[in-house]
Amino acid sequence: MNWKERAAQLKTDIPVLWLCLKAEETLALAKVLAVVTVGYALSPIDLIPDFIPVLGYLDDFIILPALAALTVKCIPREVFEYYRSEAAGMWADGKPKKWYYALPIIAIWVLLGCWLFRLLIRLL
Repeated sequence: MNWKERAAQLKTDIPVLWLCLKAEETLALAKVLAVVTVGYALSPIDLIPDFIPVLGYLDDFIILPALAALTVKCIPREVFEYYRSEAAGMWADGKPKKWYYALPIIAIWVLLGCWLFRLLIRLL
């Protein structure tokens, strides 16, 4: 499998990691890794900012696939394959079929923003 095929597979596996969170068979470590991986994939903030030539995109090519691979290794194979087949019906042309699949991620960012805002208010 070349790097283009791996990148395409990673694009579809990120939502699968999110779906694996609801399985009881998924270990707590795998759930934590899945949240970190999905959060990093959707985060507008990178470890190395993208405007830095060459290095800015290296974290997207190294860190994200490494996190995803580690998370997949921690999830039982049967659980991952089940949710991979379930997630296949959620996508059309590389985009979610329904907009409300993004609501959990939006809710997480809103809650995080509210928490940071309250923390900032307390500090001032």
